[in-house]
Amino acid sequence: MDIRAYIESGIIESYVLGMADAQEAAELEQLAAQHPEIREAIASFEASLEASAIAQATPPPPDVKAKLFSELKNEFSATVPSFTESTAKVVPLTATGSRSNFFKYLAAASVILLVVSSGMNFYFYNRLNDATDKLLALQTEHNSILADNKTYQTRLLDIYSNMQLMSDPQMIKVSMPGIKGKENNLATVFWDSKTKDVYLLANKLAQAPENKQYQLWAIVNGKPVDAGLLNDCNGLCKLKNIPAAQAFAITLEKKGGSPTPTLDQMFVLGKVSG
Repeated sequence: MDIRAYIESGIIESYVLGMADAQEAAELEQLAAQHPEIREAIASFEASLEASAIAQATPPPPDVKAKLFSELKNEFSATVPSFTESTAKVVPLTATGSRSNFFKYLAAASVILLVVSSGMNFYFYNRLNDATDKLLALQTEHNSILADNKTYQTRLLDIYSNMQLMSDPQMIKVSMPGIKGKENNLATVFWDSKTKDVYLLANKLAQAPENKQYQLWAIVNGKPVDAGLLNDCNGLCKLKNIPAAQAFAITLEKKGGSPTPTLDQMFVLGKVSG
């Protein structure tokens, strides 16, 4: 297993943020017990979240603190007796009064904690949402890159396969240049001398109109034989199996093809050598 690729897949972030499902979490915990680099990656991401939270913490509004301390100051002023030299009296503090004031101070402290806690909860909620959005965006981008890579790999494999096929010594290559008046056209037939399968490469053929389609013909003993329709394919297109032919030609026919070629719509023609 490629541990580095697994760590970079985004599963660590999903797990720490609580977004991984039960199966993913169980798999990660099992792998973390076996691989110290996975445990280090989990601890590193948790530490980065904590550091980010501390660095960007948002304190409660300053007027809340001022108001709370003002209230506490008034409470202290109301409960502490005023002394003068001439009328100094000892005022006993009853147990009931002591408990009452204590609970007032405790309530004020609770309000402070509640305000701070609410502020922190709001901050972390926003940070979690931001992190979740960024993680989803990264995962979407990651999936898009993987899909593109698979598409490119498929195209490369097709190109490689076509090159192997065209370079096969069993293939008979029939070049079909444009006929008079249509010299800018070119196509090539690759005819398997063993299987008799026919492949067509449209080197230079204009895009067929929406209601038209190119059709390949094999000239057998002076008569045209349908060799298949050119569909939307990239590179080398496999058409029909032709046992024997002296030449090949392409005409532009109505969509779906024609039982006989439209001669004034012929574009390219080439003879089979040998």
